[in-house]
Amino acid sequence: MHYMNLIIEEMALNNLTEILKLSFVNITDQLVDKIQITTSCKDAAGFTNCNCSQGYRWSEKVCQSNQKCCGNTNCTFSINQPHMCIDNTTVTINGSFTLPSDYQNCLAQQSSSEFVQCNKNVTKMMLDVYSTLKGFDILTISNYRVGSIIADFKLIIVSDVSSQELLNRSSLLFPNLTSTLNLQTSGVVRITVPSSLQCYNSENTVTCRSQEDLKTGPLWQLKNPGGQYVITNGTQAQVTSEPMVSTVKLKNITELWAGEYSCSYTKTSGGISITHKASAVMDVALLPNIYISTTPQFPHCKSESDLMNVQIDCKITQNNDSYNVSWTSPNIPAAIKVISSTGQLTYSAATILNCKSATEQQVTCSFMNRCNQTRSATININIIKATDQFCPAADGWPDAKAGYTAVLPCTKGTGENQRQCQRQSTGFGKWSDQVQMCVNQDLYDVLKKAIIVDTGLGSLDSNAATVLNSLQGATNNTGAINTFANVNTSVQVLLRLSEKPIQITYQSSVNDLLESSSNLLEKSLQNSWTVSSTGSGNSSTSNVTMPEQYLKSVEKLISVSNLTSESKKSNIEVDTCNSTGCTNTVFNVNISLSSSNSGNVKAAGFQQLQNYMSCDYDYTPNSIIVSATTDGKKSDSVEITIDFQLLSERPPNVEILCVSWDFNNSRWSSSGCRWVSSSNNARCVCTHLSSFAVLMSRKPIELPGMTQITYAGLSISIMSLVIVLVIELIVWSAVVKTNTLYLRHTTHVNISLCLLIADVCFLASSTIQISELWCETFVVLKHFCYLSMFFWMLCLSCTLLHQAVFLFHNVSKKNYLRFSLILGYVCPFLIVFITFLTNQGGAEGKYFNKSTCWLVYVGAFKGSIFTFLIPVGIIIFINLFSMLVVIMKLLDHPNITDKSHEKDKTAAKTVMRTVILLTPIFGITWAFGFGVMILDLTSGIIAYIVNYAFTVLNSFQGFLILVTTCLGDKMIREALFNRLKKNATVSTTRSESTTKLESSWKK
Repeated sequence: MHYMNLIIEEMALNNLTEILKLSFVNITDQLVDKIQITTSCKDAAGFTNCNCSQGYRWSEKVCQSNQKCCGNTNCTFSINQPHMCIDNTTVTINGSFTLPSDYQNCLAQQSSSEFVQCNKNVTKMMLDVYSTLKGFDILTISNYRVGSIIADFKLIIVSDVSSQELLNRSSLLFPNLTSTLNLQTSGVVRITVPSSLQCYNSENTVTCRSQEDLKTGPLWQLKNPGGQYVITNGTQAQVTSEPMVSTVKLKNITELWAGEYSCSYTKTSGGISITHKASAVMDVALLPNIYISTTPQFPHCKSESDLMNVQIDCKITQNNDSYNVSWTSPNIPAAIKVISSTGQLTYSAATILNCKSATEQQVTCSFMNRCNQTRSATININIIKATDQFCPAADGWPDAKAGYTAVLPCTKGTGENQRQCQRQSTGFGKWSDQVQMCVNQDLYDVLKKAIIVDTGLGSLDSNAATVLNSLQGATNNTGAINTFANVNTSVQVLLRLSEKPIQITYQSSVNDLLESSSNLLEKSLQNSWTVSSTGSGNSSTSNVTMPEQYLKSVEKLISVSNLTSESKKSNIEVDTCNSTGCTNTVFNVNISLSSSNSGNVKAAGFQQLQNYMSCDYDYTPNSIIVSATTDGKKSDSVEITIDFQLLSERPPNVEILCVSWDFNNSRWSSSGCRWVSSSNNARCVCTHLSSFAVLMSRKPIELPGMTQITYAGLSISIMSLVIVLVIELIVWSAVVKTNTLYLRHTTHVNISLCLLIADVCFLASSTIQISELWCETFVVLKHFCYLSMFFWMLCLSCTLLHQAVFLFHNVSKKNYLRFSLILGYVCPFLIVFITFLTNQGGAEGKYFNKSTCWLVYVGAFKGSIFTFLIPVGIIIFINLFSMLVVIMKLLDHPNITDKSHEKDKTAAKTVMRTVILLTPIFGITWAFGFGVMILDLTSGIIAYIVNYAFTVLNSFQGFLILVTTCLGDKMIREALFNRLKKNATVSTTRSESTTKLESSWKK
């Protein structure tokens, strides 16, 4: 192929080919079969204007250097530097192949004879193969390089060539080669991009055509400053391929789609790989993101006559586009002066504000691109007038008007910090706490990648894998992301990915997902899950949506992950199984699923997350959150059993609630779940798949009417005990005639006195507004008085037991009184004193509980309460034994008649009377208290009955003592009746004497 540059008269141009044919007639060793004019150029002032002849075009090199030439036959170049058009069928081939070690001289100096000979041999070998191709033009070996011995070459064929023919010819080289032959052609396929400038958010199509059916689909790629991407089907790109033609339809063209497009078809056979490639550049008119600010942020007027200079800055991200920037301000009469010139990253203007004008002014900057499209940003300038309240500048924050929020751009990362100036009744405004909304740049970049993961720039799954790997790296150092903004951005990345139709198939990506998700749940980040309230400097509000978004996102991403075995991270554990009836275990929580077509079951456990999810005030989370998903078909008959490990031990009578997260209403729901165990490990059974947890009530179960019964019973008991003491005082001299009666009535008085004081303290400590000191005092008194009451009951039972067993043995008053005082007061005092000292001197939470004003219960035989329960239990057992002995002695009394039915009837009456009379004074009713301790109110109706029985019998114990020991004792009734009768007789006698005296006086 021969090329000629001719300078001729324009008039002779039409006859040029005929003249040239005559010039080559005398050439005998070559055949000239085609003479064509490719390019016509005319010189003008300072440039050369060239046109391609029909059937010719500009080369890709020209198109890439001058976009205006692409698709046009006419092109303008600088003077004396014109380019030649090429045939439309021209094919340029760049290739490389590996030579055997015999060709090592090709790596020698190019000036050496060894290199010249070696290069000649290689060139001849290749010419023997390719020079016979129709339209063969040039073969150039451009370079030899090491990697064995690799030769790079360029081949130009000025004619169409089939892919199969090129493959067949190239295979002839293989006997002389030791490795693969790689060829890349340019011209076999052609790409067509829109020649005109593409406007922002427009739609268009890029087309790739081949000269023949290459029997394969093309690989579409885009190269721009952001990197090189494979173009696939996505939200902004649609790839369609047919034989000999493939198109990419672009929607919403933005800066993402500006750059160099290429389509390539690859065909391989043996060790030969041929890639047919074409590329072209598409130009897009961009619109920038604008950040607008003013200096000062709040112009501060000292008086109404002031004029304030204000500078407005509009910052944009850097790009290679040019913009026409305009400024408008409808309410500011002063002209806006442009300070900075076009092309900079920051555009600034200045204006003057009159302090007499409105307190809020508005300025807008508008950026117009090459398509005359406009994007604007507007800012309100809030003026602080002389009479307005404001917050003085502090810690880098400027003067701010009260009721408004000041902002400062982030020095590191992206975003801005905010701080509100709160109004005060007088004086200056008050600065609230700073709200940090700065996001680390690497995290922000990850979020931008996550947003465009499905646009069509790159494979969806590969893009997702890249995002997960970047997220894992960005969150690995939790100290660097310890702000709400950073954690929220990380959650948004997961949320964006979960909304895409991705499949996480790579094990490295699965690990990145779990690792980054676990990093966000580190305890060091617990304060970053809440954002400070701008309304109060010291308060914070929980962000409900962010934890929910995290749970929903991670649960969805785990369900589409290729998990084949368990995976454990510090805050997330995932387990999977695919057999019927299998059990997953995460953080010691067992999950069992019963379903006919569950498929692969995946269970995940999340630590710390339960603390961030919104919860009803009456309940608190008491387990980790676990989720269960399946990849099988959804079934209506699903039963999942979860054995939770409670985070804290369940107190007595506290209800457990099995719940699942309701994403529709953003709250926990107990629908479809039930609690089937009252042990420390809560077992939940649910009939659906979701995210589950255990909630525990903040307060124990309260039985209806229990408080009213207690108050009424104690009030009646207190009055009854006062009556008992008064009656004992009245009838003491008339009743107490023997040692036995003395012993019995002494215990009655002490029992009544101790119970009276204890009941009064109980009522006094039941009020809500009570200080810790008074609560502690009442606990000590109740502890001592109730114990004393039981020890005096023990004295009474011992006395009755002694009398029943040893009928003719008497105990002296002195010895009995000494014994009773020691047992009734000294023993309780020692118990209370030792308990008080051994529990950190009566510390709250150790000795007593302020919320109940009673002793502390920790667990089985743990807590100060057992220094009361153990002595009481022993005394009740002894008293019960004594009562049984008394009943047996009464049943064996010789006065009972011998008739069988009368004997049974009398025995029954004797037993019932003894039980009724002795039960209150012996404290047997307190035995129900052990039932209260043992039976949990969550266990059902039996526990309710026992609790009501205990409350009724013991709150009315004083009244029962009045009835059984005073009103039920015949001697006391008679003595009381005689005393009252005597008082009535005396009163009558006095009345008669007075009447007689008055009668005598009248006479």
